[in-house]
Order: sequence, then structure tokens, then C-alpha cells
Amino acid sequence: MNLPTHPQNSRRTAIAFAAAALGALTLLAVPATSFAQATIKIANILELSGGGATAGTNFKNGVEMAVKEINAAGGILGKKIETNTLDTQSNPGVAKGLTQKAVDDGVFAVFGPVFSGSIMVSMAETKRAEVINFTGGEAAAITQQGNPYIFRTSFTQTTAMPKVARYIANNVKAKTVAVIFVNNDFGKGGRDAINKALDALGVKVVADISTDAGQIDFSAPVLKAKQSNADALFVYTNEEESARALRELRKQGWTKPIVGETTLTGQKVIELAGEAANGAVAHVGLTVDAPNPLMLKFKARFYQDYKYISDHNGIKGYTGIYLLKAAIEKAGKLDRKLVAQTLHGLQVSAAKHPGVLMDVSMDANGDLDRESFVVEVKNGKQEVKEILPALGKK
Repeated sequence: MNLPTHPQNSRRTAIAFAAAALGALTLLAVPATSFAQATIKIANILELSGGGATAGTNFKNGVEMAVKEINAAGGILGKKIETNTLDTQSNPGVAKGLTQKAVDDGVFAVFGPVFSGSIMVSMAETKRAEVINFTGGEAAAITQQGNPYIFRTSFTQTTAMPKVARYIANNVKAKTVAVIFVNNDFGKGGRDAINKALDALGVKVVADISTDAGQIDFSAPVLKAKQSNADALFVYTNEEESARALRELRKQGWTKPIVGETTLTGQKVIELAGEAANGAVAHVGLTVDAPNPLMLKFKARFYQDYKYISDHNGIKGYTGIYLLKAAIEKAGKLDRKLVAQTLHGLQVSAAKHPGVLMDVSMDANGDLDRESFVVEVKNGKQEVKEILPALGKK
């Protein structure tokens, strides 16, 4: 038997139902920037296979080492970090799909991808969802699109290349340079930046030599460089290709200066190229051989955990987590939008936050500034030739 419903009760029920429905719609419409989860969820979207496996694996290991340390010390604002690592297979399309899945799962931040071509595609997903995204990619265009949620753990090419050009002009005293670069977003951005910086110093690029990602045979590019009769060679390719280029240069008897950026003298390059790497010079934003007690401690801990020496990508991942920690603690709460705003213009002291390893500042675009190094490979390891101050301290 159905009992009649009191009109007043019906009105109250209808009002309550409408309020509940409106609340549900509001939750759907507003991005979840504040978090009440028991843990801080971070997704590692990284190159664990394919051409970027060396870079991605090092970055992942650096992230995981930092997370382990922070969790052991009580977490961030009393909450532990929870990570989920996914393999992009060094494929930009896969990276985009995995990033979309991660943000739909409600992560607080995304770390990666490392390769510029992949982050250029995938960061549209983190921007859409207002999710903080740290990357090791160096292409200048990454932070030139007005994305308030993208942050770099390495120098941008527009910061690094003028330093390299000054070294070529002032230290090498080269008047002409041949440039070998990889024909992708990373390589073309670096080629454009170094050419512009060299031109400003009166150094002429006499050979502009394009190579493919994953290229095996470097005999033709090296021959072109030799035939240009340039005073020096600038090499800007990924790690494995850099090692092949160095071996071919030695095979063809190249004796002039070989200069590059971080990917020319990385630990993986040294291992693959062997003696052919000796004498190569590069500007590097990060090196485990820096005369810095915090960096040397990081080097030892990384080796203890993973049984190999980290390259610059491991440092990028490690310091990126500590940058995020510093920003969250300064913001005082787990609010993605507030933490992103805090990161812009953030200055972090290594004395107060040892995990960043060096004093660092972030600018309005998400690019960082800190001291850097000129290194030369000698006897199978990087040797620091010169410490360059942060641009803000010049």
C-alpha cells in the first residue's frame, strides 16, 4: 500500500535532490586542483625503451631515489609520494596517450617525457587538466608557448648555446665551425640556437650537417665536416648517436676541437665511445663530477642504489622532485594551481633544500637558472674545466 506524500516533504526532497545534483555538476566542472588523497600521486611518463631508453631510465631512477628519500623522512606536508611509471617507447603519440590517462587518473604532477619531441606533444594534456609537468627536454619552444604548468629540470637551449658559443669563440678561438645535428625538435632547436649565438660572435658556420635520430653510420656526416675545413666541430645529437659520431671522427683521423652540449659527454656516451670520447668538450648544466659536496654525495648514493654512475638525466629527475617539494612546502597546501604559481619565480637554496644540489631559481616561463660547467672527457670521465655562474649572478 502506497502512503501519500506530504506536500512539504515532497518540496524538501526535491530541493535536496536538486542541490545534490548541482553539487555533482559543480565538481565535474571545476578542475580538481586541491587534493585530499592519502598520498601525493605522481606519474612518470618516460622513455624506457626505444631511442630514449638511456635518458628515460636515468631520469626515472633519479625520481625514484628522491621519492624514497622524501618518504623515509616523512613525506611532503605529512603525505607520502606514490609513483606510477609508464613507458612512452620513445614515441610522441604513445606519450600523449599515457599522459592523458595519467591526468584522468587524478595525479598531482607528471614527470617526463625527457625527449623534446614527446613533451611538445604530451604537455597539451597536462595543460588542459591544470597538472604540473616537469620535463628534461631542452628544446627552447617547450617553454615559449605560455603554458603555466610546464617546468624544466634542465637549461633551455637559448640559455645554454650562448655559453657554448662564447667558449668556441674565446677559448677555442675558432673562426669557422661545422655543425652536426639530429633532425628532430631537439636537434633543430639546438642547431638554430648555436648558429645564432656563433653569428653574434663573428664565428661562421661553414657546414650545416643533418643526421637522423637513431642513425648508425656517421661516415658521410664526418666526411662532410672534414671537407668543410672548419676550425672546430659542434656535435648536437642524442647520446647513442654522439658515441657513434665520436668513434667515426677518430676513425677518420679528426684532430681539431670537438665541442658540444650535455649529450656529447654524458656517461653513456663515454661508455659507448671508449677512448674516442677523450678530448671532447661540452657545456653541461649538470654533472656528477662537479666539485660540489652535495653532488658527490648524490653520485655515491645513486651508484649504491643502481650499481652504475648517473648521467645528467638522473640528476634532472632527482632535483625535479625536490623542486616540487620546495614549492609545495612554500605554498603550504596541495593545490596544483597554487603550487604552479609558486614555482614561477621560486628561488631555492641548496643550504635549506639539499636535494636541489645547487642553488636554483625558476623564471616566469618555467625555465631555470643555476651555475653550469665546461667539461672535458679525460681517461674515461668528465673533468670540470670551468665553472660558469648562473646568469642572474653575472
